[in-house]
Amino acid sequence: MLVLVAPGQGAQTPGFLTPWLDLPGAADRIAAWSEAIGLDLAHYGTKADAEEIRDTAVAQPLLVAAGLLSAAALDASPDIVAGHSVGEITAAAFAGVIGDEAALRLVRARGLAMAEAAAVTETGMAALLGGDPEVTVPHLERLGLTPANVNGGGQIVAAGTVEQIAALTEDKPEGVRRVVPLKVAGAFHTHHMAPAVERLREASLELKISDPAMVYVSNADGRSVATGEEVVSRLVGQVANPVRWDLCMETFKEMGVTALIEACPGGTLTGLAKRALPGVQTLALKTPDDLEAARALIIEHAGA
Repeated sequence: MLVLVAPGQGAQTPGFLTPWLDLPGAADRIAAWSEAIGLDLAHYGTKADAEEIRDTAVAQPLLVAAGLLSAAALDASPDIVAGHSVGEITAAAFAGVIGDEAALRLVRARGLAMAEAAAVTETGMAALLGGDPEVTVPHLERLGLTPANVNGGGQIVAAGTVEQIAALTEDKPEGVRRVVPLKVAGAFHTHHMAPAVERLREASLELKISDPAMVYVSNADGRSVATGEEVVSRLVGQVANPVRWDLCMETFKEMGVTALIEACPGGTLTGLAKRALPGVQTLALKTPDDLEAARALIIEHAGA
Protein backbone atom coordinates (compact mmCIF):
# COMPACT_ATOMS: atom_id res chain seq x y z
CA MET A 1 0.00 0.00 0.00
CA LEU A 2 1.64 3.20 -1.24
CA VAL A 3 0.89 6.82 -0.34
CA LEU A 4 2.14 9.81 -2.36
CA VAL A 5 2.34 13.01 -0.30
CA ALA A 6 3.07 16.66 -1.14
CA PRO A 7 4.90 19.05 1.23
CA GLY A 8 3.77 22.48 2.37
CA GLN A 9 5.29 25.93 2.56
CA GLY A 10 8.76 26.11 4.05
CA ALA A 11 10.02 23.10 2.07
CA GLN A 12 11.35 25.33 -0.73
CA THR A 13 15.06 26.09 -1.08
CA PRO A 14 16.90 28.27 -3.64
CA GLY A 15 17.45 26.52 -6.97
CA PHE A 16 15.55 23.35 -6.07
CA LEU A 17 13.68 23.29 -9.40
CA THR A 18 16.86 23.46 -11.53
CA PRO A 19 17.55 19.74 -12.14
CA TRP A 20 13.89 18.98 -12.87
CA LEU A 21 13.83 21.37 -15.83
CA ASP A 22 16.28 19.12 -17.68
CA LEU A 23 13.65 16.38 -17.97
CA PRO A 24 11.91 16.05 -21.36
CA GLY A 25 9.00 18.50 -21.63
CA ALA A 26 9.48 19.91 -18.12
CA ALA A 27 10.62 23.38 -19.17
CA ASP A 28 7.68 23.66 -21.56
CA ARG A 29 5.20 22.71 -18.84
CA ILE A 30 6.67 25.23 -16.42
CA ALA A 31 6.58 27.92 -19.12
CA ALA A 32 2.90 27.20 -19.84
CA TRP A 33 1.96 27.28 -16.17
CA SER A 34 3.96 30.49 -15.70
CA GLU A 35 2.05 32.18 -18.50
CA ALA A 36 -1.29 30.93 -17.14
CA ILE A 37 -0.75 32.44 -13.67
CA GLY A 38 1.44 35.44 -14.50
CA LEU A 39 4.45 34.26 -12.46
CA ASP A 40 7.88 33.22 -13.77
CA LEU A 41 8.17 29.86 -12.05
CA ALA A 42 11.42 28.95 -13.80
CA HIS A 43 13.10 32.11 -12.51
CA TYR A 44 11.92 31.63 -8.94
CA GLY A 45 12.72 27.93 -8.93
CA THR A 46 16.24 28.30 -10.31
CA LYS A 47 17.65 31.79 -9.74
CA ALA A 48 15.76 33.47 -6.87
CA ASP A 49 17.27 33.68 -3.39
CA ALA A 50 15.75 32.43 -0.14
CA GLU A 51 14.07 35.71 0.68
CA GLU A 52 12.38 35.96 -2.72
CA ILE A 53 10.89 32.48 -2.48
CA ARG A 54 9.81 33.07 1.12
CA ASP A 55 7.10 35.36 -0.29
CA THR A 56 3.82 33.49 0.15
CA ALA A 57 2.51 34.53 -3.27
CA VAL A 58 5.63 32.98 -4.87
CA ALA A 59 6.34 30.00 -2.62
CA GLN A 60 2.93 28.38 -2.88
CA PRO A 61 2.65 28.19 -6.71
CA LEU A 62 6.30 27.14 -6.89
CA LEU A 63 5.71 24.23 -4.50
CA VAL A 64 2.62 23.01 -6.35
CA ALA A 65 4.39 23.25 -9.72
CA ALA A 66 7.37 21.29 -8.42
CA GLY A 67 5.14 18.62 -6.92
CA LEU A 68 3.19 18.18 -10.14
CA LEU A 69 6.36 18.10 -12.23
CA SER A 70 7.98 15.42 -10.07
CA ALA A 71 4.79 13.32 -9.97
CA ALA A 72 4.50 13.49 -13.77
CA ALA A 73 8.09 12.28 -14.07
CA LEU A 74 7.32 9.44 -11.66
CA ASP A 75 4.28 8.45 -13.77
CA ALA A 76 2.65 6.18 -11.22
CA SER A 77 -0.74 5.69 -9.59
CA PRO A 78 -0.46 5.52 -5.80
CA ASP A 79 -3.14 3.96 -3.60
CA ILE A 80 -3.51 7.05 -1.42
CA VAL A 81 -2.64 10.74 -1.77
CA ALA A 82 -2.41 13.53 0.78
CA GLY A 83 -0.82 16.94 1.13
CA HIS A 84 0.39 19.14 3.96
CA SER A 85 -1.24 22.61 3.89
CA VAL A 86 -0.76 23.99 0.35
CA GLY A 87 0.34 20.49 -0.62
CA GLU A 88 -3.33 19.52 -0.48
CA ILE A 89 -3.84 21.39 -3.76
CA THR A 90 -1.02 19.31 -5.27
CA ALA A 91 -2.65 16.16 -3.90
CA ALA A 92 -6.03 17.18 -5.35
CA ALA A 93 -4.39 17.33 -8.78
CA PHE A 94 -2.64 13.97 -8.15
CA ALA A 95 -6.09 12.48 -7.50
CA GLY A 96 -7.65 14.05 -10.60
CA VAL A 97 -10.03 16.25 -8.61
CA ILE A 98 -8.77 19.30 -10.52
CA GLY A 99 -6.46 19.66 -13.51
CA ASP A 100 -2.83 20.72 -13.25
CA GLU A 101 -3.35 24.21 -14.68
CA ALA A 102 -6.45 24.67 -12.52
CA ALA A 103 -4.37 23.72 -9.48
CA LEU A 104 -1.82 26.39 -10.40
CA ARG A 105 -4.53 29.02 -10.87
CA LEU A 106 -6.10 28.10 -7.53
CA VAL A 107 -2.82 28.15 -5.63
CA ARG A 108 -1.90 31.49 -7.20
CA ALA A 109 -5.16 32.93 -5.85
CA ARG A 110 -4.49 31.28 -2.48
CA GLY A 111 -0.96 32.65 -2.22
CA LEU A 112 -1.98 36.19 -3.12
CA ALA A 113 -4.94 36.16 -0.71
CA MET A 114 -2.87 34.78 2.15
CA ALA A 115 -0.05 37.25 1.50
CA GLU A 116 -2.60 40.07 1.64
CA ALA A 117 -4.06 38.73 4.89
CA ALA A 118 -0.57 38.35 6.37
CA ALA A 119 0.22 41.99 5.63
CA VAL A 120 -2.50 43.21 8.02
CA THR A 121 -0.62 42.14 11.17
CA GLU A 122 3.01 41.07 11.56
CA THR A 123 2.74 37.37 12.30
CA GLY A 124 4.77 34.19 12.00
CA MET A 125 5.16 30.53 12.85
CA ALA A 126 7.62 28.42 14.82
CA ALA A 127 8.13 24.67 15.11
CA LEU A 128 8.30 23.13 18.57
CA LEU A 129 10.44 20.01 18.70
CA GLY A 130 9.68 17.49 21.40
CA GLY A 131 7.15 17.64 24.19
CA ASP A 132 3.72 16.15 24.82
CA PRO A 133 0.79 17.66 22.84
CA GLU A 134 -1.41 17.47 25.94
CA VAL A 135 1.05 19.80 27.68
CA THR A 136 2.13 21.89 24.68
CA VAL A 137 -1.28 22.83 23.24
CA PRO A 138 -2.70 24.38 26.48
CA HIS A 139 0.60 26.23 26.96
CA LEU A 140 0.36 27.73 23.47
CA GLU A 141 -3.24 28.77 24.02
CA ARG A 142 -2.27 30.54 27.26
CA LEU A 143 0.22 32.58 25.24
CA GLY A 144 -2.48 33.42 22.66
CA LEU A 145 -0.89 31.19 20.03
CA THR A 146 -2.62 28.66 17.77
CA PRO A 147 -1.33 25.08 17.31
CA ALA A 148 -1.56 25.60 13.54
CA ASN A 149 0.13 22.35 12.47
CA VAL A 150 -0.05 19.27 14.66
CA ASN A 151 2.43 17.22 12.70
CA GLY A 152 3.04 14.14 14.84
CA GLY A 153 6.51 12.75 15.31
CA GLY A 154 7.04 15.11 18.25
CA GLN A 155 6.40 18.31 16.28
CA ILE A 156 3.79 21.04 16.65
CA VAL A 157 3.92 24.36 14.79
CA ALA A 158 2.68 27.42 16.67
CA ALA A 159 1.36 30.52 14.91
CA GLY A 160 0.53 34.03 16.04
CA THR A 161 1.88 37.55 16.23
CA VAL A 162 5.63 38.15 16.29
CA GLU A 163 5.30 39.25 19.91
CA GLN A 164 3.59 35.98 20.82
CA ILE A 165 6.25 33.96 18.98
CA ALA A 166 8.96 35.91 20.85
CA ALA A 167 7.23 35.16 24.16
CA LEU A 168 7.20 31.48 23.24
CA THR A 169 10.96 31.36 22.75
CA GLU A 170 11.35 32.73 26.29
CA ASP A 171 8.68 30.47 27.77
CA LYS A 172 8.83 27.03 26.14
CA PRO A 173 6.34 24.34 27.13
CA GLU A 174 7.69 21.65 29.41
CA GLY A 175 9.48 18.94 27.42
CA VAL A 176 10.02 21.04 24.29
CA ARG A 177 13.68 20.91 23.27
CA ARG A 178 13.77 23.69 20.69
CA VAL A 179 11.64 26.44 19.17
CA VAL A 180 12.57 26.95 15.49
CA PRO A 181 11.20 29.97 13.54
CA LEU A 182 9.90 28.92 10.10
CA LYS A 183 10.55 30.46 6.67
CA VAL A 184 6.98 31.61 6.18
CA ALA A 185 5.50 35.09 5.99
CA GLY A 186 2.45 34.81 8.23
CA ALA A 187 0.39 32.92 10.80
CA PHE A 188 -1.14 30.42 8.39
CA HIS A 189 -4.02 28.16 9.45
CA THR A 190 -5.21 30.64 12.09
CA HIS A 191 -7.90 33.32 12.38
CA HIS A 192 -5.37 35.77 10.90
CA MET A 193 -6.04 34.12 7.53
CA ALA A 194 -9.85 34.45 7.68
CA PRO A 195 -9.94 37.21 4.99
CA ALA A 196 -8.30 34.78 2.52
CA VAL A 197 -11.07 32.19 2.85
CA GLU A 198 -13.68 34.16 0.91
CA ARG A 199 -11.17 35.04 -1.83
CA LEU A 200 -10.34 31.37 -2.24
CA ARG A 201 -14.01 30.38 -2.24
CA GLU A 202 -14.62 32.78 -5.14
CA ALA A 203 -11.66 31.33 -7.05
CA SER A 204 -12.93 27.79 -6.46
CA LEU A 205 -16.22 28.55 -8.24
CA GLU A 206 -14.34 28.52 -11.56
CA LEU A 207 -13.02 24.99 -11.10
CA LYS A 208 -14.10 21.92 -13.05
CA ILE A 209 -14.25 19.28 -10.32
CA SER A 210 -14.17 15.46 -10.45
CA ASP A 211 -14.32 12.89 -7.68
CA PRO A 212 -10.94 11.51 -6.52
CA ALA A 213 -9.61 8.64 -8.63
CA MET A 214 -7.87 7.21 -5.54
CA VAL A 215 -8.09 7.58 -1.76
CA TYR A 216 -7.66 11.24 -0.80
CA VAL A 217 -6.84 11.88 2.86
CA SER A 218 -7.65 15.36 4.18
CA ASN A 219 -5.37 17.08 6.68
CA ALA A 220 -8.37 18.75 8.33
CA ASP A 221 -9.09 15.58 10.30
CA GLY A 222 -7.17 12.72 8.71
CA ARG A 223 -10.28 11.30 7.07
CA SER A 224 -10.60 10.12 3.49
CA VAL A 225 -12.85 12.27 1.30
CA ALA A 226 -14.93 10.62 -1.41
CA THR A 227 -16.26 13.55 -3.46
CA GLY A 228 -14.49 16.28 -5.38
CA GLU A 229 -16.86 18.93 -4.04
CA GLU A 230 -15.91 18.04 -0.47
CA VAL A 231 -12.20 18.06 -1.34
CA VAL A 232 -12.46 21.58 -2.74
CA SER A 233 -14.60 22.78 0.17
CA ARG A 234 -11.90 21.61 2.54
CA LEU A 235 -9.17 23.25 0.44
CA VAL A 236 -10.97 26.56 0.87
CA GLY A 237 -11.52 26.31 4.62
CA GLN A 238 -8.12 24.93 5.58
CA VAL A 239 -6.26 28.23 5.11
CA ALA A 240 -7.78 29.45 8.39
CA ASN A 241 -7.90 26.10 10.23
CA PRO A 242 -5.19 23.89 11.75
CA VAL A 243 -3.43 21.14 9.80
CA ARG A 244 -3.69 17.74 11.49
CA TRP A 245 -0.93 15.82 9.78
CA ASP A 246 -0.69 13.58 12.82
CA LEU A 247 -4.20 12.31 12.06
CA CYS A 248 -3.27 11.74 8.40
CA MET A 249 -0.40 9.52 9.51
CA GLU A 250 -2.73 7.64 11.87
CA THR A 251 -5.00 6.99 8.87
CA PHE A 252 -2.06 5.79 6.79
CA LYS A 253 -1.26 3.33 9.57
CA GLU A 254 -4.87 2.13 9.81
CA MET A 255 -5.04 1.67 6.02
CA GLY A 256 -1.94 -0.50 6.05
CA VAL A 257 0.45 1.82 4.22
CA THR A 258 3.83 0.16 3.70
CA ALA A 259 5.63 2.88 1.72
CA LEU A 260 5.49 6.67 1.44
CA ILE A 261 6.91 8.81 -1.37
CA GLU A 262 7.13 12.58 -0.94
CA ALA A 263 6.94 14.73 -4.07
CA CYS A 264 9.50 17.43 -4.76
CA PRO A 265 10.80 19.23 -2.73
CA GLY A 266 10.74 16.18 -0.49
CA GLY A 267 12.23 15.72 2.94
CA THR A 268 9.91 17.26 5.53
CA LEU A 269 7.09 14.71 5.47
CA THR A 270 9.39 11.73 5.07
CA GLY A 271 11.22 12.94 8.19
CA LEU A 272 7.96 12.98 10.15
CA ALA A 273 6.99 9.55 8.80
CA LYS A 274 10.28 8.00 9.88
CA ARG A 275 9.49 8.97 13.46
CA ALA A 276 5.74 8.31 13.48
CA LEU A 277 5.42 5.33 11.09
CA PRO A 278 8.11 2.79 12.01
CA GLY A 279 8.40 0.02 9.45
CA VAL A 280 7.06 2.16 6.60
CA GLN A 281 9.59 2.67 3.81
CA THR A 282 10.03 6.33 2.85
CA LEU A 283 11.56 8.15 -0.10
CA ALA A 284 11.82 11.87 -0.79
CA LEU A 285 11.95 13.16 -4.36
CA LYS A 286 14.62 15.85 -4.16
CA THR A 287 16.15 15.55 -7.63
CA PRO A 288 15.45 13.39 -10.71
CA ASP A 289 18.20 11.08 -9.45
CA ASP A 290 15.64 9.81 -6.92
CA LEU A 291 13.15 8.66 -9.56
CA GLU A 292 14.64 5.24 -10.22
CA ALA A 293 14.52 4.27 -6.54
CA ALA A 294 10.98 5.67 -6.29
CA ARG A 295 9.81 3.56 -9.23
CA ALA A 296 11.29 0.46 -7.61
CA LEU A 297 9.41 1.29 -4.42
CA ILE A 298 6.18 1.63 -6.39
CA ILE A 299 6.62 -1.77 -8.03
CA GLU A 300 7.19 -3.33 -4.62
CA HIS A 301 4.43 -1.59 -2.66
CA ALA A 302 1.63 -0.12 -4.79
CA GLY A 303 -1.51 -2.19 -4.58
CA ALA A 304 -3.64 -0.13 -7.02
